[in-house]
Amino acid sequence: MKIAFINGSPKFKESASGYILGELKALLGKDSNIISGHCFNKPQLSVEDMEKLKECNVLVFAFPLYVDGIPAHLLRCLVQLEAFFKTMNRSDIMVYSLTNSGFYEAHQNELALEMMENWCIKSGLKWGQGLAIGGGGMLLSIKNVPVGHGPRKNFDMALNELTGNILGSISKDNIFINPSFPRILYKLGAEMGWRHSIKENGLKRKDLFMKK
Repeated sequence: MKIAFINGSPKFKESASGYILGELKALLGKDSNIISGHCFNKPQLSVEDMEKLKECNVLVFAFPLYVDGIPAHLLRCLVQLEAFFKTMNRSDIMVYSLTNSGFYEAHQNELALEMMENWCIKSGLKWGQGLAIGGGGMLLSIKNVPVGHGPRKNFDMALNELTGNILGSISKDNIFINPSFPRILYKLGAEMGWRHSIKENGLKRKDLFMKK
């Protein structure tokens, strides 16, 4: 099975989307032929890039939520790919989408998954499944927590389920997971992060509440 990973994060390094794809790659195993690409800051995909995707059995998109939707740079790539796939007659290609957001509630990602499913239908491809991850901002901070334990328990369970569906080319209902971590503690952690960032940039806590 040939699988394409498309990273739709605006970050080239240390992104939650990249981390999720890395964890998924480990679960898919060495028998899966995986090619990876980063859809960022490209005014236009090359024909070579699109031809590589055409030869795949599965496309896996991973991206952060932007204003309840798809980031603009990824959307630009999707518009081009839609026109390309419409001419290819490859309705057997399965599409899976992983979205993460800073919101604790995973259902905040629901509209973005609907957009991806609609794109899939318009492109003549087959929708497999979406995985919506709440609390995406904490994923990198818990990467050293043992698999299946503590705050990453829900994440690992969902990723295992998704892996099985990808390997079996199965279409299933979308999965929505919140962090296995109390919401109040997630909120406090985020606020501490904002205070640390604002201090690093030479500002004060009160500047967080400025109105212009």
